[in-house]
Amino acid sequence: MNQNLPQDLDRESLSQLSKEELVDIIIEQSKVIRELQKIILELQQEIERLKVSRDLDSTNSSKPPSGDILKKSENKTVPPQDQSNQPKKKPGGQPGHQGKTRKGYVRVDRYEILRPTDCAYCGQKAFTAEAVKVEKHSVAQLVERPIEVVEYQRHTCVCESCGNVQTAAWPQDMIPGQDLGTSLQAFLGWANNYAHMPYEKQQEMLWELGQIEIGLGTLVATNERIQQAIEPSVTELSSWVKQTQPNIHVDETPWSVKGVKEWLWVVANSEFCLFTAADTRSRAELSAILGTEYQGVIISDDFSVYNGYQAVSQQKCLAHLRRHFKKLIQLPGLHNKTIGETFVDLIDEAFRSYAQWFETLDSTSYNDWVKQFKSKVQSSVKQWINLAGAMAGNLLRSLRDKASQWWYFLDHPEVPPDNNQAERSLRLAVTKRKVSGGSRSMERFQHTANLLTVVQS
Repeated sequence: MNQNLPQDLDRESLSQLSKEELVDIIIEQSKVIRELQKIILELQQEIERLKVSRDLDSTNSSKPPSGDILKKSENKTVPPQDQSNQPKKKPGGQPGHQGKTRKGYVRVDRYEILRPTDCAYCGQKAFTAEAVKVEKHSVAQLVERPIEVVEYQRHTCVCESCGNVQTAAWPQDMIPGQDLGTSLQAFLGWANNYAHMPYEKQQEMLWELGQIEIGLGTLVATNERIQQAIEPSVTELSSWVKQTQPNIHVDETPWSVKGVKEWLWVVANSEFCLFTAADTRSRAELSAILGTEYQGVIISDDFSVYNGYQAVSQQKCLAHLRRHFKKLIQLPGLHNKTIGETFVDLIDEAFRSYAQWFETLDSTSYNDWVKQFKSKVQSSVKQWINLAGAMAGNLLRSLRDKASQWWYFLDHPEVPPDNNQAERSLRLAVTKRKVSGGSRSMERFQHTANLLTVVQS
């Protein structure tokens, strides 16, 4: 850029130049000024873009809530003057909250009778057999050795009646040739795939709980045996999912396999959760999981793969749409703030009304609200769609052209307006990915998907 700047000229030098030379200098300076103005404009736009990117969090983007803490201030915030004297809620359960542990446990495994031994007044040990008062308090205790080592001695005996030589059967809770019982293996599978406990920490846990030493190879083999045992059930679930379900939630997240980005898909509802390892994020993968068409309702985000997929209907996630409008509020541009605030308020109203219906199941008042709400959405889209900029225009056109998908739940409240079921299911997998760093092969990746399927379901 400095090479395009003209040389410095003082008043004396300029006075000695001819009119034509002065005109040439002015023209060249004008070109440089226009170039600099263009660069300044580009830099200003880049600064605004970086400001928006800096301020993105889980409320206005797809970033996880765990990243919000990085932007928290280290300085304590002072409450406003008008709020400083107002009483604040104490943390924890509020007055009237019904506790759960206070109701006691379902079972009692052991009774321990506590009787006085020495009289505090006379020192004698003789007390009446019948208690004047009995106080009961159930406490859950960690026993000294929750893991026991059992040696099974299987006998082979001769039948006294017919002389048949017969060997006793091994019990069902152990497998010949394996050092860990089936219940302990199942617990280690839970610890590995739900608690995300590394094998080294599993070793330490087994020592703390039962003073037993287990090699890393045994723990790895245990995880593989569990995967082999559950594989037929996961295959059966995969086939069953392709049949008609009332509604399903679908989402996907990246997964590293030997440094290459693959994709973990999830299909879930309140009854099951199916994870599938895949190479891509394409329509072909979706069709492989659900079939070429689906005879139910699919709840998803607005990712292009789901657009146009053959299903009875679709419900786009309003939580994703709300984040887009929250981001729009921060973007510079004519009407962006007003448009963003308008539709954030509409989406919040939709969530509140749906939550009220879910709690009361009052269809009459809900249907009355739906009629008014549809009218407000249509008028708001019509009001702003021709005044919106690029991003706002795309959002409003999506609301107009895909209205039946964004607002499907209004006429069918049994279908939720968000994709939280799939996103909550993915949290387990995302945590597993962060702890493990991914998989070493596609086969191991699919094994992990199978294990997560069972644990999450």
